[in-house]
Amino acid sequence: MNDDTRQRATLRDVARAAGVSHTTVSNAFSRPDQLSAPLREHVLATARMLGYAGPDPAARSLRTGHHGALGLVFSEDLTFAFSDRTATLFLQGVAEACRERRSNLLLIATRTVGETPPALGGLPDAVRDAAVDGFILYSLARDCPVIAPIQARGLPLVVVDQPRLSGVPHVGIDDFGAARQVALHLLALGHRRFAVLSLNLRPDGQTGPASPERIAATTYEVAAARLNGYRAALAAAGVEPATVPVVECAFNDERQARDLTLPLLRCSAADRPSAILAMSDRLALGAAAAAREADLAVPDDLSITGFDDIAGSTLTELPLTTIRQPHAEKGRTAVRMLTAPALANERVLATELVVRASSGRWRYIV
Repeated sequence: MNDDTRQRATLRDVARAAGVSHTTVSNAFSRPDQLSAPLREHVLATARMLGYAGPDPAARSLRTGHHGALGLVFSEDLTFAFSDRTATLFLQGVAEACRERRSNLLLIATRTVGETPPALGGLPDAVRDAAVDGFILYSLARDCPVIAPIQARGLPLVVVDQPRLSGVPHVGIDDFGAARQVALHLLALGHRRFAVLSLNLRPDGQTGPASPERIAATTYEVAAARLNGYRAALAAAGVEPATVPVVECAFNDERQARDLTLPLLRCSAADRPSAILAMSDRLALGAAAAAREADLAVPDDLSITGFDDIAGSTLTELPLTTIRQPHAEKGRTAVRMLTAPALANERVLATELVVRASSGRWRYIV
């Protein structure tokens, strides 16, 4: 039989050649328990002879309304999902829960490396056309343009971290409370001069000192909550939040954090911060690199705290004081909530302040 005939073979062709009904052929591929072993082998042998590979997956999905896959929408480039420790731990949890449910995973990134601001391209169409049974949104900006077309599809939806969407199940932590806790720790050590290394406030690639207007207009709710947590603790201790510089990093990246921290440290001892509150461990490690370059000892000259408790927090020369949060459990919980609508619509997972060598008592309490 020539290749053209093999390509044109259909389910009905196999049924005719095998002398069975088209339902029997379909069962041979999709419901083998419905047939005896000899009958199924006869049908499959006929299909192989005709070059028929089985029912079209897209057509089967249309019939059943089930694709066997979940869509995970990231706020960063796909390489971030496999290189950032926070993201990989979260993905691990998602993958574990998908395995339990025998479901596959489709990753959709909303940013490409080097694009600031990110180009949308065909992203709205990609989420509209994605063959999935539901979506997990992982840490998107409040105004991300893929949110509306995803919601319009009416599929099950769960948000992890951000943004909060009315009526949509949410998994996250108390970012405000955790940030407040780490700031209180530094205040108890006598620190009164602070700087904040912030995650990006809007997905537009901007870096450097953040103005009050910029902070007020943030579309990343996690960054806003952590900053407000820091500020609440500082204000209660008599430190005016407006006097605390906030430096924004467009990416969760050590090198960028180092470059942006150096100007904060290259000044007189009376003017530079005695403590840096970093919104992630990677930013904190970048700040530690800047301290080394500025010949400052951590924590004697500068205390640094992070957020996340990634592996690097304990495996570097500088064990970081940080907030431990359950990244993998976020992923597992999101999948379970997506596939079991009866579960609670709001899950706030526990965090823990982990005190290590990067924070110390300030020698010159003022």
